[in-house]
Parts: sequence; structure tokens; C-alpha cells
Amino acid sequence: MDQKLKLNTKRTLMIGLAFFTILMMWQVYNTYCPLFITDYLVNNYGGDEIKWQWLVGVIMATDNVLALGMLPLFGYFSDKTRTKIGKRMPYIIGGTIASVVVLPLIPVMFYYNSFVGLMICMALVLIFMNLYRNPAVSLMPDITPKPLRAKANGLINLVGYVGAILAGVLAMLLSFDNQMAANGAKRSLIVTMLPFIITAVLMVLALILLVIKIRENQILKEVADDMKRGEELAETNDVIKENVPLSKKDKITLALIIGATFLWFAGFNAIETFWSNYSVYHLGADRPLSMATNVLAIASLLAFVPAGLLANKITRKWVVLIGIILVVAGLIPMFFIDSSSGALVFAIYASFFVCGVGWAFINCCSYPMVVELANKNNIGRFTGLYYSASMLSQSITPIVIGFFIGSDDFGVLFPYAAALFVVAGIIFFFIQNKRVVKTEKHGLEHFNTD
Repeated sequence: MDQKLKLNTKRTLMIGLAFFTILMMWQVYNTYCPLFITDYLVNNYGGDEIKWQWLVGVIMATDNVLALGMLPLFGYFSDKTRTKIGKRMPYIIGGTIASVVVLPLIPVMFYYNSFVGLMICMALVLIFMNLYRNPAVSLMPDITPKPLRAKANGLINLVGYVGAILAGVLAMLLSFDNQMAANGAKRSLIVTMLPFIITAVLMVLALILLVIKIRENQILKEVADDMKRGEELAETNDVIKENVPLSKKDKITLALIIGATFLWFAGFNAIETFWSNYSVYHLGADRPLSMATNVLAIASLLAFVPAGLLANKITRKWVVLIGIILVVAGLIPMFFIDSSSGALVFAIYASFFVCGVGWAFINCCSYPMVVELANKNNIGRFTGLYYSASMLSQSITPIVIGFFIGSDDFGVLFPYAAALFVVAGIIFFFIQNKRVVKTEKHGLEHFNTD
């Protein structure tokens, strides 16, 4: 009898706690570090904020370079690891704990005006995060049959973006006061540290819950039959086998996905890296408009599960292309907004909401399309390839857009991002996408658990 594959929703949500810690820490890092660097440079070397954005871009990109070797390396290592708690969990536990220890030191170094200390702590946080990012992401496809991975990835991202939203709320409520500092008042160390401390505490709580609920080796035994069935229903041009190279068609598919991934992450990261500075120095806000990134994250949160369900109807390829169209549609109005006052704030939030829905569609389906081409023994390596493309783009794009901003002004930021998404869409359009075989029930039964 042909048994239907069903997604274990509760287990998938628990696995998402690892992604929760990554996105929460990443959001805090990207909100504060560009401001810390800019503030230090202006106060110690003079000039206005625009003058130093090229260097801010270089510094933020240099940190990302650390990930280029680490992501595929630790994907490979975790593929080969065998322990009593699994092959991914040792990296998740070790990387999270190390990140939590160093993260609160970033604002301490800024507060005491130690630029070298700030750079070292920023680099260490990224090193420790990238130590476990690949294993954390690879855990989902390890235990999820291929036809279910888009929906599972939607749930994983849903949990992760709760972390991003919490970090955004912290940034909005507990942001160090630029206006007070501009008037010569000394900042409070506790206020500056508080978002980082709260983030570290929540990361520890998420890790404890993950360790208690997820028994990796036991789960692998439980899902062995479903994983075999999933291979038979894989959405690939040819059958994926262990120790057998990909076919020519699947290699082309992989190359196109990786190329498009590089471009859309370059576009998104340009905004992610410079939004806090853009909102303060270009839009004239007295503090970063963190609510805009919260709106984006909330929109993504709402869209992840529908995106996973839609992928089973129209294929992952078309969900990604719809996502690209939505992101570009959301970016275009930002070309014409140069003030943060009145109704324009609502327009900013509306644009970010549309971008958030599109970004969810892209992220929900693109990573599963990459690991669809992997076998059970090299998921970590394929995950490393996907994230290496994203981190390479995030290493290059801050330098490029930082140079453009320094040569012109912040107004080039959103046209730059939109152009990259358009090119990514053109590339992605040429992917040959075999239609997935439907294996699920309808309606709410899509998320029944075993």
C-alpha cells in the first residue's frame, strides 16, 4: 500500500529553534554594528557619516569573508561526524554557547572606544555563528523527505523570523540614543548592552529546549522509510544516487540556483547592512527605523507557511519567481522616498511588507531546491554550497554599495538592490523544474503529525 508522506509539524518547529538563535543574533548584529562603526569613525577621525560608509561596507564585508571557508567546511565535517547526540547537534550546541559568550562584548568594546576590540568581537561572533549555521540548517533535510522540504522550510523560517522580530523590537525599544549622544551626553553602558544581553539569554533558552526535544539519532531511525520514499518522489531531472555525480541537467539546475542565490542575497544584504544608517542619515530619523525591518520580518512570518503549501501546487520554481516579482515591486517605491516624516513612514512600511512576503517566497523554496539534488550523505556539503553563495555575495555587496554611497549618496541603495533581484529572476526563469508528485492531503491535513 502506498503510504502518504506527512510532515511532523511539532518536530519541525522545534528544529527551527536553531534558526531562531541565528536570525535573532544576526538581526542584532546588523542593526547595531554599522552604527557602532560609523559612530566611532566620526567621533575619532571627523567628517560626516557619508564619508565613512565605504569603510563601513569594507568592514562588514570582511567579517563575512570568514564564512566563505567555514560554511562548506563545517558542512563537510558535520556530514562525517558521528556522536551519541548526532552529527549536527554537537556543532549547534558548541556554536550557540560560544556565540552567547562573545555577543555582549560587542557593545562593551564600543562603549569603551576600543575599535580593535570591537573588530575582534564582531569577527568572533560571526565565526561561532558560522560554525553551527550549516549544521543547524542541514538538520531539517536530514530528517525530512524531499517532497516535504518546502513546507518544512517554511515552518523553520517561521520560527527563525520570530527571533528576527524579537531582535527588531529590542532595537526599537532599547536603541542607544543618538540624539542624546549628539548633545554631548554620555551613553549608558547598560542601555547599550541590553539588546545584546536579552538576545543572549533567549538564545540559551532556545538551545535548552532544542536539546531536550530533539534526539537526532533516534529521529533518523524513525524516519528511515519515509526518507527512502522521498527519494523516489524527488523533484529532480534524474535519480539522485549516492557516490554518483549529478547528471548534466541537474548540474545546470544547481548552477542556475546558486547564481540566482548570489544575486538576490547581494541585493537583500545591501539593504540589511545599510538600512540603519540609511534611515538615520538619509531619511533623517533620530534613530534607526527598526520598525520597518520588523514589518518585513512579520510579513515573512505570515508568508512562509502559505509559500510552502503553494509550492506543492505550482512548483517551487514559480513560487520563487513570484517572490522576486514581489520584492522588486516593494523596492521601487523606495526610490522616491527621501523623508521619514508623516505618511511617508507608512509608505516605507508598506514597501517593506511587500518585500517581506516576496523574501519569504524566495527563501522557503530556494534552499530545498538545492538539497533536492543532494543524497543523504552530502546534505551538509550542498547546504555549504548554498550558503557560500549567499555569504560571498554578502562579502562583496557591502563594499560595492558602500563605494556607490560614498561616491554619490544613499539614494543609490534601493535601485542597486532592485537591479540585482531583476537579474536573479531572469537567471532563475531558465531552470528546468520537474513537477513534484503530490503526496499530501488537503487543507489543514497538510500539517498533520505522526
